[in-house]
Amino acid sequence: MKTVTDEDFFAEVPLFSEFEGVTDAANYRPLPDGWVLALADIVGSTQAIASGRYKDVNMAGASVISAVLNGVGKGDYPFVFGGDGALIALPGSLEKAARDALAAVQVWVEEDLNLMLRIAIVPVADTRAEGLDVRVARYAASPYVTYAMFWGGGTSWAERQMKLGRYGVERATAGTRPDLTGLSCRWSPIDARNGEIVSIIAIPGEGRPGEEFRDLVNGIVAITTEQNRDSHPVPADGPNLAFSLHGINREAKATAPAGRRLRQKLIIFLQLAITVVFYRLGIPLGNFDARRYKRDVAGNSDFRKFDDGLKMTVDVDAEHLKRIETLLEGARAKGIARYGLHRQTSALMTCFVPTPISRDHVHFIDGAAGGYAVAASQMTGKSFSSVSVTP
Repeated sequence: MKTVTDEDFFAEVPLFSEFEGVTDAANYRPLPDGWVLALADIVGSTQAIASGRYKDVNMAGASVISAVLNGVGKGDYPFVFGGDGALIALPGSLEKAARDALAAVQVWVEEDLNLMLRIAIVPVADTRAEGLDVRVARYAASPYVTYAMFWGGGTSWAERQMKLGRYGVERATAGTRPDLTGLSCRWSPIDARNGEIVSIIAIPGEGRPGEEFRDLVNGIVAITTEQNRDSHPVPADGPNLAFSLHGINREAKATAPAGRRLRQKLIIFLQLAITVVFYRLGIPLGNFDARRYKRDVAGNSDFRKFDDGLKMTVDVDAEHLKRIETLLEGARAKGIARYGLHRQTSALMTCFVPTPISRDHVHFIDGAAGGYAVAASQMTGKSFSSVSVTP
């Protein structure tokens, strides 16, 4: 029998390529004993959203993944982006590196983005002591990128413990900076083409998910597959070549110290100019093919996921949206699920691109006007009359 090391565990989890597989228990494997969950989320994200800073909130969430993966050496470890936070599962041997990375990104988010990041490290064993589990599946979004799906109730329990102030991480000293190499948010918001960009969260009602919740998820996914590209918010040939000055400023702030940010901005502008020129010409620059890269951006995007519940940001028309809402309302009325749903005119993309030459760059999709954070708030009784975003 082949022995699978902690470092190889996620790579050995069988792949599935049809998203409907997120409800198939056979696709999931329990995380090894001794693993930990590194978690983070923004405290008071609702205020930041109301003031139009959801792109900053998204960037803070994605920075957690960038910092931790860079901090532990970019191994193949499961993670999930949640809009205003993130989770990464790691072998216990990397707990110290993960703690250092979380502490550093917490300071950076506070000092450079003026947001408060809550962080925690939760042993997987503690979730199992509660009668829960953390099981992971491996969804192939494209031939080059896989995303982790989580099931078992353990990640939700860990997030609740973090919000209660448990499993905290010792604070880093002022001025500590994480390694955010590859963190990028250059793209402008992506307008809806089918109708509206809709961020949806659906989680099981009280108790563990049963067959009725699986049927709900499958029903929603089936409706979205009827639209262009399964309701993917990003066109098949990638987003338009439109870039956000605010996003470029954020990226420079993330990836360069204060004295080198102007130089970093110039480098980013040069990279964008080269990308546009060689895209228009339709010829590669060495190993970099701008047209292929833009297509890969679309293929590698995580517009739908499963983390103890369904999360998706989709581009749907009114008729399909009504059918989705009917399913969700019916499930809510029966106690099968709780849900939040937020409608917007465009989507946001935040990226982790260690190198554009390699094709395994990842792109996190959310709604541009509050997205998952607003959808989640609806399940706790909060509401927003209107939300705008500074792209």
